Formats: sequence, structure tokens, C-alpha cells
Amino acid sequence: MKAPGDKIFVGQPHSKIALLAAPGAVDLTNKIDYYLTKWYEQDTGEKIDTFQISLRCPRFSSGDGKAVINESVRGRDAYVIVDVGNYGCTYSMFGIENRMSPDDHYADLKRIISAIGGKAERLTVIMPTLYGGRQHKRSMRESLDAAQMLLELEAMGVKDIVTFDAHDPRVQNAVPLMGFDNFMPTYQVLKALLKRFKDIKLDKNNFMVVSPDEGAMSRNKYYSSVLGVDLGMYYKRRDYTTIVNGRNPIIAHEYLGGPVMGMDVFVADDIIASGDSALGLAKDLKNAGANRIFLTATYTIFTEGIEKFRKAYEDGMITAVIGTNLTYTKPELKDEPWYIEADMSKYIAYIVSGSNQNRSASTLLDPSNKISKLLDSYKQ
Repeated sequence: MKAPGDKIFVGQPHSKIALLAAPGAVDLTNKIDYYLTKWYEQDTGEKIDTFQISLRCPRFSSGDGKAVINESVRGRDAYVIVDVGNYGCTYSMFGIENRMSPDDHYADLKRIISAIGGKAERLTVIMPTLYGGRQHKRSMRESLDAAQMLLELEAMGVKDIVTFDAHDPRVQNAVPLMGFDNFMPTYQVLKALLKRFKDIKLDKNNFMVVSPDEGAMSRNKYYSSVLGVDLGMYYKRRDYTTIVNGRNPIIAHEYLGGPVMGMDVFVADDIIASGDSALGLAKDLKNAGANRIFLTATYTIFTEGIEKFRKAYEDGMITAVIGTNLTYTKPELKDEPWYIEADMSKYIAYIVSGSNQNRSASTLLDPSNKISKLLDSYKQ
């Protein structure tokens, strides 16, 4: 991380940075570009208006698409940024307006790589939401979408994948010789939370972390460790004889851990989709006497809308939901009093600059020192 007086751009970079924003990732790329150009001017004295490469992905009326890059990327350190979860993008097909699906975004990514044509010195894909990441293992005769995607990108010349809070990072085993960095938004989430709520008492008598299920234990264990508070866990009992909307419905949440009576409770997960599981857990915690409940997820996509969360906030069931800008969120969500957005663009700019300068990513992967300084400042 950059401290006051530290330089980001020192010595000779690998090659000049080229940022390529796929449709749906333009806003995030603009923010990343802002930090990179500012740091470059501060550190080198040379002003660069932008590191972005102009491109477009037009569609024919039949729905066929292509990628067109308007500038040369020959010999440059290229970073293609794609948000496969951005359903806010649309295209016209036979006169009908269609929303772009993850498949459409992934197809555009491959078109952009094809348009680069192997001319970049090094090619990195920044894909915060990992395409096919929720279909990461095979339990019957079914596809392995994430693994197939990684194999395809490796064959197309991609050297590194940068993602955030992968549903199961072990999917990288499909491409053991390709770089795969899985970053977590821990520091940015805590910073956003403590900036909004300045009265939180971060001690074992007033605050605790609860994992929503066994699959989320690792991230919640990290939060409890760096905060120095107790950890609890919910076990989801599912009905495996029934499938509803592609998943086995939850019968009940069984809690394992210390009492939550009177405690502020922090619950971290990778994704909030329909929200039923998160709100069911919040209700159970409230019934057990919890004080304030803070829900956080790297991807707050709210597939069934935000009305149920708005009502939960009005009923006092939840205090806040912290999400990131790593994927598209409904514009109206940012106006909700219970929603807090953790901006990840500066973090990604650090990742890009560090990669371009061939620096180790270890300090970025584990921000524990940065979190310690944040907590010391907060407590003072």
C-alpha cells in the first residue's frame, strides 16, 4: 500500500500500461485510471491523460458481435477489465432489447483478446466476479464452467487472472502454470463500516463475527482474528430431496458459538443473491437478542430486488449492508440509508501498478498490517 511520500512508479516498468474496459466495466476502469495517472504524474513528473485504450464491442442486428480496438497495444502491458455480472448492459437483437448475461460478457472478453491479436507484451485479465465461479465442482454429470473458462483464456495467451473473493479459489488448479491472484476486500469493507459507524466498540464484550455457513468460515475467521473478537457459525440444514430455483432450500439455521445477546454482530459472505438466507440469519440473530447486525458481501447483486432488505431495515432487523463496486449494482441502491459501498478502485490500481512494476503481491494479498493501523486510528 502507498504511504505518504512513497512512490508507486519507480525505476523501469515492465512496459507501458494499457487499460482496456470491456462493456460494463467502464465506470470501474475510469476510477482505476484516475489513480494510476495521478500517481504517475506525482512520481515521474510526466503527465499522462489516460492509460486507457479506446475500444468498442458493436453488435449486428442479428446479435452477432465483434470487438474493435482503436489504438495499438503492441508491446504494452495490457489489462482487460471485465464485469461479467453487469446485467445493466443491453444490446439490440432482431429489434428486441436484451440484457447482457455473463455468457455475453465472457464472449466480449474473448473478442477483445482476439482483437489484441497477441501483440501485447503481457496480458492480464481483471475479472472481479469469476465467470462460472458458482459452478466450480462436479457432483454429477454437469459442466465445469469456471475451469473451462480458465483453460480457454490460458490458450488465448492470458498470463494472469486477477479476481476477488472467488467462490472456491481451488478452481485455479485447472491452470497451474497461469497466474491466479484471489484478493479479498477485507480492509476496504472495514474502512467503510468504521467510517459510517463511529460508535462501534471492537472488543469481545460488545462485538462478534458470525459466519453464515461453513463455506464462509475462512473469511469470517480472518475478520475475527484481525479484530480480536469471538467467532460463531451457522450450519445450514437443507432439503436435498427438493430443488427450488436451482438450489436446495434451507430448512433451518443451526447456530454454533457463544451467546449473541446484546452484541453487535458482523456477518461476511461472498455474495448476497436473493437475500433469503442472509435475512433469515439476521432474524435468528435478532431473536437470540443480538443488538445491531451488519451484513457484508463482496457481491451484493440482490437478484430479487431490495424491497425485502428495505423492510428489514425499517423493522430494525438489520443495521447496514456493506457491498463493493466490483460488480454492477442497481443505481437506486446507493441512495438507501442502510447500504454502504466499499470502493475497490484504488486497491485495483495498486494491483495494476504493482504488477506492472513486477513487485510482489504478498502485501496486497494480506492487508493485516494496514487493518491494524486502521483499527489503531479508529480506537484513538
